[in-house]
Order: sequence, then structure tokens, then C-alpha cells
Amino acid sequence: MKKIIFAAFILFTVNTTVAQTPGETTIAEKFQELITSSNNFKGYKVVDTDQLTTLQELTSNRITELKEEIASSQDAFQAQEAEIKELQAQLEGFQEQLTAVTAQKDEISFLGMSFSKATYNTMMWSLAGILILALVLFVVRFKRSHVHTTEARKNLAELEKEFDAYRAKALEKEQRLGRLLQDEKNKQLKVAK
Repeated sequence: MKKIIFAAFILFTVNTTVAQTPGETTIAEKFQELITSSNNFKGYKVVDTDQLTTLQELTSNRITELKEEIASSQDAFQAQEAEIKELQAQLEGFQEQLTAVTAQKDEISFLGMSFSKATYNTMMWSLAGILILALVLFVVRFKRSHVHTTEARKNLAELEKEFDAYRAKALEKEQRLGRLLQDEKNKQLKVAK
């Protein structure tokens, strides 16, 4: 990413140096103008020193401007690099906060202990299942007990009827035997007299 930013910055700098205002002449144009305006002498070009000095100053000034642009570009690049590092540090901080918040959100406190939601759900559904199983077991045992109780009451009622019938027969038999005994005693008293 740094290379891309640096390449874009250099490309921008080169474009600004090449694209000058139409009123200014470039150094290359000045060189061409100097060569065309110079005289030939025995196969050599004779150059006017004033023009050469002007070209030298122009070149020197342009080199100074370019150095300043490069320095400011490097400063801007370093500032951007520092900003990128700062943003990356902030991003890491935000990611740590997100992780902490996610962990806190995934956590449930139950009876003073912290559980993850999955563990809590498993515990609660297990507890609900155990309670439902206990309820079903209780209902089944209650029905069995109720059936046994109903059967025992029915048997008791029948036994009480049989006992009452037996008691009635026994009372009747006792009364009959009592009468017979009394009749025999009366006969014995009559015969003894």
C-alpha cells in the first residue's frame, strides 16, 4: 500500500513539473532556442554567454523548485504514513473492543457465575428436560397409586359387605343358638321340677 501511495505521489509530481503554464517556456525549449540562436564557427557552436547564464539560472531555479517539491512530497508521504499507522492502531483498538463486547454479549451471569450462552442454554434445557421427566414420572406413579387405591377401596367395600353379611349371619346364629340354649334350660327346669 505504501508503494502505491508513493508511486501515485511521484506520478503527480512528474505531471505537475511537465505541465507548466502556456506562458512559460520549458528548459528543453530554452536549450533548443540557445542551440538555434548560436552561431557556427569552424564546426563549433558559439553560444552567447548571457543566454547561457540565463539558461543556467533557469535550470538551477528549476532544480531548486523540484528539490523543494520532492522534500514537500516526502514530508506529505511521511505524514500520510504516520496517519496510516495511527489509523491502524485505532483499528486494532476497535477490534479489541469489538472482541471484548462480543465476548461480553455472549456471556450470561447465572447464580453469580458466568456462562457462555451455549452452555447456559444447554443447562437450562437439560434442567427443563429433567423437570419434565420428573413430572411425567410423578404423573405415572400417581396414576398407578390411584388405580391401586381405587382397587383397594373397592376390595375393602366388598370385604366390609362380606363381613357385615358374616356378622349378620353370626348374630342370627348366635341368637338362634341362644334361644335353643334357653329352650333347653327351660326344658331342664321343667323336667327337674
